[in-house]
Amino acid sequence: MRGEQPSGAAGPDRSEGQGERLLGALLDQSRELPPQLIAPLVADAVRGFGGRDPALLLQDYGQVMLAPLPGRGLADGEPVPIDGSPAGAAFLRGVPVEEPQADGVRVYLPLLDGGDEMGVLALTLDAVDDDDDWLLLRRLAALVADLLITKSGYTDRIFQARRLEPMSVAAEIQWSLLPPLSMTVPRVAVAGILEPAYQVAGDSFDYALNDDLLHVATIDAMGHGLDAATMATVAIGAYRHARRADIGLAEIYAFMDRAIAEQFGPDHFVTAQMMRLDAGTGHLQWVNAGHPQPLLIRDHVVVERLESATTLPVGFGGEQPVISERVLRRGDRVLCFTDGLVEEREAGGDQFGEEQLIDWVNRVERSQAGVRAVVRALSHVLKEKRGGRTSDDATLFLIEWR
Repeated sequence: MRGEQPSGAAGPDRSEGQGERLLGALLDQSRELPPQLIAPLVADAVRGFGGRDPALLLQDYGQVMLAPLPGRGLADGEPVPIDGSPAGAAFLRGVPVEEPQADGVRVYLPLLDGGDEMGVLALTLDAVDDDDDWLLLRRLAALVADLLITKSGYTDRIFQARRLEPMSVAAEIQWSLLPPLSMTVPRVAVAGILEPAYQVAGDSFDYALNDDLLHVATIDAMGHGLDAATMATVAIGAYRHARRADIGLAEIYAFMDRAIAEQFGPDHFVTAQMMRLDAGTGHLQWVNAGHPQPLLIRDHVVVERLESATTLPVGFGGEQPVISERVLRRGDRVLCFTDGLVEEREAGGDQFGEEQLIDWVNRVERSQAGVRAVVRALSHVLKEKRGGRTSDDATLFLIEWR
């Protein structure tokens, strides 16, 4: 960014001090900024850094494309595929990517917040010369990510930009329930994905990191459409309520069980799996209420199914569940999934099955880095190998003890 200026020219001052002042001004203006002014504010900041043609490319719900956020001062264009593009490389790897151009260099900066990633900030510069330049650019991208996340709480424009297909009402409900799709902190990382993204109804997941204790739940409500979405909403709400009361896994199961039974009656149920991981020691506990057994991945290979006693799905009034336990090794990953992933029928009529799932987990684990990239790649390749069909909801959730 510090290319030489022609003699006598007054180009932008991109020293660290000036850059910090630009970031401070962006932060000050953002506090009471109406959402429609995000685009011009970001465009002004990019110009202050000596950049041009800024674009905010946001991940679509299917995690296939990066869709441009429209707005004054931002470059227009068509959605960009995540696979095979410089913008997609920055998104998948979570690091800046440069693309040389005739008039300079196009820079793609991941929009990261706590390990979750909204998309990519793209801009063109004459050059990027040193570490100070990259430091300022990364800080700019981090501030823009925080701005987008904050403002998305009270505008529809960001969600509309990400929606590249019609979405069902049930899917709208499910997406409103979800926490960020990924989280990365020094001791633990998680990532999840739902499919079909625009039609999902009964599947969901939730997690929280409270001090050193990671809480995780995956659920699958019976049925399809709004009925399933409503049950999933109650199940996740009951899980969060019980989790925040600091009670044990067995008590959480009982609370969820009563909530579903009281609201929907004896003929309705939700399969679920609730976990707790001590991020300091690697001690994992879980209750399995009708889900497939999780897979333990070590050194990028599935080494075993985490066998456990399985209690009744919530809503059926099961007895106090058995709490299973395992101490993980550093770097271990645990993959949770719902039955829609393995029970889909292939063209010949056979179920896809867990053996094929394990085979593809091993292949994808060797080819991808980071839980977010692994989950996304695994979901997409599994859907392709099932013939592109998803007649039932399917969820993947990956935990890494770091």
